[in-house]
Amino acid sequence: MRKYEVMYIVNASLDDAARQEVIDQMHKVITDNRGNVLNVDAWGLKEFAYRIEDMTKGYYMVITIEADNDCIAEFDRLMRINNNIVRYMIVKQEA
Repeated sequence: MRKYEVMYIVNASLDDAARQEVIDQMHKVITDNRGNVLNVDAWGLKEFAYRIEDMTKGYYMVITIEADNDCIAEFDRLMRINNNIVRYMIVKQEA
């Protein structure tokens, strides 16, 4: 298994309960596919440098995970189709 750092932005228009549900769903994808969430860092609500789809703010999350290729592929697929995820980036950490 490899370590990855994932940064993603959740839509700021969601209320706290809905936002936490989206975050939990994304983390559950990792654990359901034999991965581990090692660290969760909530940066909170931040303003964008430019407008993204008529939004000016987003809720930033940075997580460190340990996963195999299949888990990352499924996580990437689900992040891409989730309408509440504004942007995301997955970076492989050096061993």
